[in-house]
Amino acid sequence: MAAVEVKIYGIVLDEESKVPVIILKVVEGVEKLFIQVGIIEASAIAAAMEEIKLPRPMTHDLLASVISSLGGSLQRIEVTDLKDSTFYANLYVKIGKRIIEIDSRPSDAIATAVRLNSPIFVNEEVFRKVEPRDFTEASKEKWIEYLGFLKEGDSDKLVH
Repeated sequence: MAAVEVKIYGIVLDEESKVPVIILKVVEGVEKLFIQVGIIEASAIAAAMEEIKLPRPMTHDLLASVISSLGGSLQRIEVTDLKDSTFYANLYVKIGKRIIEIDSRPSDAIATAVRLNSPIFVNEEVFRKVEPRDFTEASKEKWIEYLGFLKEGDSDKLVH
């Protein structure tokens, strides 16, 4: 199955559910994917995006350090599937000539990718599995309205 590269478009707080949402946007396209994450994971991603250095490593810093210390590199991460409203992801770590596929939550994979400047991909099938019913009607309308005001580069309007 083919995958497309995405960038983090922003991290916002869904006012209705009070849950952070990562918005991933296809690099060469208009599709967006919304992934709800925990506040800790959202904070970890935001800290890495803002290049905030903490006095002690967070779990994602540790993982990035372990990969690098073992002589590896994070080739990419990929959001691979959506089953029963749960997203799945993999890290693809290259050590020597071998690429190791590691199961991960998308938020952890994204937080690690940001730290290691690795590309983020989404399997095209995931976009087809996301249905409008995943959001309440009021929430859906709010997102449509909110995203209508944003243009590429409007990061000052996003929480991250």
